[in-house]
Amino acid sequence: MTVQESAPGPAEEPTELQLAAAADTFAMLASPARLHLMWRMSAGRVDVGELAAHVGLSLPTTSQHLSKLRLAGVVSARREGRHSYYTVDDPHVLSLVEQIFEHIAPDGTLAPDPPTEDHRA
Repeated sequence: MTVQESAPGPAEEPTELQLAAAADTFAMLASPARLHLMWRMSAGRVDVGELAAHVGLSLPTTSQHLSKLRLAGVVSARREGRHSYYTVDDPHVLSLVEQIFEHIAPDGTLAPDPPTEDHRA
């Protein structure tokens, strides 16, 4: 049996550019503060002041994190009067964030996988 036959996965090997972009995305999410911001924004658009208060960061620090996420193309901002509202733009990254918190229990351990039906007869 070849390696391809024994390990199911994508049909094509990822390119160097794909690997670099994926590593950059994971690096962007490696910050607990940015991950918390992403989690909070997963419910919909949020004012920067509300984000800062919810995550427990100063407004300037929150703005710096949001700026990095915007430059990475993960979130977008929209000004309405004196307020800036942020939204997650990338549904794939949003899915990653949602999945990681399904995978990790509140105590920081790995959450057990949901039970699967045993179809063996």
